[in-house]
Amino acid sequence: MTKQVIFAFTLLITIGVFSFTISRIISYFRFTKANFPIKNFGKRFGVMLKVAFGQTKILRKPLSGILHALVFWGFCVILVGSAEMILDGLLGTEKLFAFLGVVYDIITASGDIFAVIVALAIIVFLIRRIFLHVGRFEGIEMKAISHIDANIALTLILILMLSLTGMNTAYIDYQYLRGEEVIGTYPVSEWLTSLFSGISENGLYIWFESFWWIHILLIFVFINILPVSKHFHVFMSVPNVFLSRLDPLGKLPNMDHVTKEVRLMLDPNTAFMTPAADIPIERFGVKDVEDISWKNYFDSLACTECGRCTSVCPANLTGKKLSPRKIIMDVRARMKEKGPGMVKFGREYSDQKSLLKDYISIEELWGCTMCNACATECPININHPTLILDLRRYLVMEEAYAPGEIKAVFSNIENNGAPWQYSPEDRLQWAENIEISVR
Repeated sequence: MTKQVIFAFTLLITIGVFSFTISRIISYFRFTKANFPIKNFGKRFGVMLKVAFGQTKILRKPLSGILHALVFWGFCVILVGSAEMILDGLLGTEKLFAFLGVVYDIITASGDIFAVIVALAIIVFLIRRIFLHVGRFEGIEMKAISHIDANIALTLILILMLSLTGMNTAYIDYQYLRGEEVIGTYPVSEWLTSLFSGISENGLYIWFESFWWIHILLIFVFINILPVSKHFHVFMSVPNVFLSRLDPLGKLPNMDHVTKEVRLMLDPNTAFMTPAADIPIERFGVKDVEDISWKNYFDSLACTECGRCTSVCPANLTGKKLSPRKIIMDVRARMKEKGPGMVKFGREYSDQKSLLKDYISIEELWGCTMCNACATECPININHPTLILDLRRYLVMEEAYAPGEIKAVFSNIENNGAPWQYSPEDRLQWAENIEISVR
């Protein structure tokens, strides 16, 4: 009974802290703008199964991809065991899901095997990060705290897997020593039981309880670390893939209010209509986080900071300042900075800074070629170019700022009806001396 009370109190604190953190993040979404309507659920479910659960984009890099996929699949299996532990702790039961029979044996065996696989994969990841200095893990946006954050999360996962294996091993030895049946199947832990040989029944119980508490408390700590770290993608990546933009990558979105104005101007019936005075004036493009869409902010929370986008960006590869990863990370950082002020004082709150220029420079934006290599490579379907386009739209449509070459194109379109500096009357001169035979 004492164990149940302590566990319930610990769980209550965990849920309370997590709820507070999540409620703060959710409150920031009300300052973002609407995006595309969520429909085509069948197609979205298919994309989620393929990209999120199938890890198809991750597997494009065979070695690291396979290891990462194994970690993800391992978490999916071990999650069932974690849910069982929480219910056992609350209800004072043991192996609550054992009624599933053969299915339970499959779940426990899979979890036992994956615990070791995940632990080995995490060790490889730590070695890569600490000793190999992989290029895509570096960049101006990757501060020291980013590396510390990743190493802490990986270390916690490693301890979680070791404590799970230790708990299973101690449980098997404890049951054998008591002459009772082992509930579930644990192929790896069964092989490791010799590590606890010679320990008394009471000693084995202490080892089992110690590993049980270490494992469950680390889960609670990890849950509350995730929302304030890059590893929030553990929660966010699957729903982010489900909410992917389904249009072809090359199709850039129009601004609805501009489209409506153009259609009104092209309709003779509206030529002499007086515009309604109560229509709010919308900003063109994105200047700060209150101008972004909810999906832009969702993307920033889901970003894994893996650097796959930046590693394939042709602008970045040729030495330009643009880093697609930095653009997404800047959105998250800026919302974290300005969000509390907007919650307290409203959307009009200003701290005399903005996402554009203070976080993302003009040079970065105009380095983008809109090739969509970043969006193609992103393992959780973040669409970087649409955000970059909206930031450019603000520069052009609100501040009349654009590189000289683009301004020349704008001027030619305005004066000549085409991007070239030739009069419309001269447009067919190239064909004057061409003879075309008609049969």
